[in-house]
Amino acid sequence: MTSYNRYGSNNMNYLWIIMILNFFVFLATMFNNDLIYVFGLSPLTCLKYPWTILTSMFTHGGFWHIVANMLTLYFFGSFLIRLIGSGRMVAIYMIGGLAGNLLFILIGLSGILGGSPFAIAVGASGAVFALGGTLAILAPNIKVIMFPIPIPMPLWVAVIGGFFILSLLPGIAWEGHLGGLIIGLLAGLYLKKR
Repeated sequence: MTSYNRYGSNNMNYLWIIMILNFFVFLATMFNNDLIYVFGLSPLTCLKYPWTILTSMFTHGGFWHIVANMLTLYFFGSFLIRLIGSGRMVAIYMIGGLAGNLLFILIGLSGILGGSPFAIAVGASGAVFALGGTLAILAPNIKVIMFPIPIPMPLWVAVIGGFFILSLLPGIAWEGHLGGLIIGLLAGLYLKKR
């Protein structure tokens, strides 16, 4: 068995800060729905509003959207902190979210694969998929239950299967999920070699 926690602190405060920031932005958008357009990422306006490549990662479009992302963030993030430390977990979260947003912009501007320059992306899913991708490499056979399927399955099946299932749903920015997942898988391979 390999121990990864020597790479950093097991401090859960960073995870809580990320989650609180997500909830704070969600509450702000509940009181002023126009903030979705101020914080959300659009390929067409990302150069005019460059902060949206970051703020969109902390903005959510509805109650169930934030609940699903924050529950998954908590389980993936807390497990990953115990394996690799909080600093590396935050780095993977942020880089994965940014990579997902960049892929969303590129596909949106090119118009390939159904991308639209007018679409607006919000949510932490790309960043969360980065954490899931890392865990899929570091702890692939840990048994998890993926809602709504009540059968325990290997973590790697849940992460990869969850990506494909979500990608089929309408209104999902699958590009962000894919970008985050790729970063997570690469981070997992890098950390596993060390």
